[in-house]
Amino acid sequence: MKTRRLGKSGLEVSSIGLGCMGMSFAYGAPPEKSDMIRLLRDAVDRGETFFDTAEAYGPFTNEELLGEAFAPIRDQVVIATKFGFRNGRPGDGLDSRPERIREVAEQSLRRLKTDRIDLFYQHRVDPDVPVEDVAGTVKALIEEGKVKYFGMSEAGIGSIRKAHAVQPLAAIQNEYSVWYRKPEDELFPLLEELGIGLVAYSPLGKGYLTGKIDETTQFEEGDMRTTTPRMQPEARKANHTFVMLLEHVAARLEATPGQVALAWVLQQKPWIVPIPGTTKLSRLTENLAAADLQLSASDMEEITSAADKLSVQGARYSEQTEAMSGR
Repeated sequence: MKTRRLGKSGLEVSSIGLGCMGMSFAYGAPPEKSDMIRLLRDAVDRGETFFDTAEAYGPFTNEELLGEAFAPIRDQVVIATKFGFRNGRPGDGLDSRPERIREVAEQSLRRLKTDRIDLFYQHRVDPDVPVEDVAGTVKALIEEGKVKYFGMSEAGIGSIRKAHAVQPLAAIQNEYSVWYRKPEDELFPLLEELGIGLVAYSPLGKGYLTGKIDETTQFEEGDMRTTTPRMQPEARKANHTFVMLLEHVAARLEATPGQVALAWVLQQKPWIVPIPGTTKLSRLTENLAAADLQLSASDMEEITSAADKLSVQGARYSEQTEAMSGR
């Protein structure tokens, strides 16, 4: 597995990481814990080193899962986790008070069975707490050796600048894919300027860009996609043009649509690391192979120019969730 550095921070990770949320949360009934421990260790065996979790995933159970899976091989992996929600529950609102950040750090260290958090993100910007205070608290945790690198998720340009001035950011985590390209407008230039990496979540559009989901797909009870505007049946039908585009290129390259989607993200910038999630070994193997899929300049131009002409139906989140992003 090839590796990448997240900006100028020195944090080196596998060029494709693994988003672990779905192993415990958000996509219906979670799989058996033992199966997910096996999958996580298989991922390491295949060269993957970068794993993304959060106290809010479960809540708490996803960190516990990673802690158990990686305890014997802790030095082989880079673990990213997050703080920022009251009581660790998104529905309870935001909470990035310094005392809460410290509390989360201690609890996450225990659940992850480790002595340090490799990358500690603010999950969402809290408008009631100055971002300089957040960055200062993480800076102190870094000085104490409990955290190695600082990150922010779905943060606005002003917040990123203010935080970075106090404690340099290693990474910004944002949704980014062929069908969600808003970060290109203002975020990419800022990250280039400041030397910050981008961790791209949902690079496969919550599974839609793999071509395995259409308007007839029935999601399980408890699957977040049942309430996501972009994943409603009429939107899935209208957005099939994105899948057709990826399928067209994939057929020519003897690849899958998902691999083309990941390769497209990887080739946008050398400091982008996508973190597709999965609970299946076959999908893990397919995703990791995308690191070796080389799209030509004409392939990239074909996908990008075609995507420029397509419009996506449906918002990516509910209005309430979207309101917490980009502050």
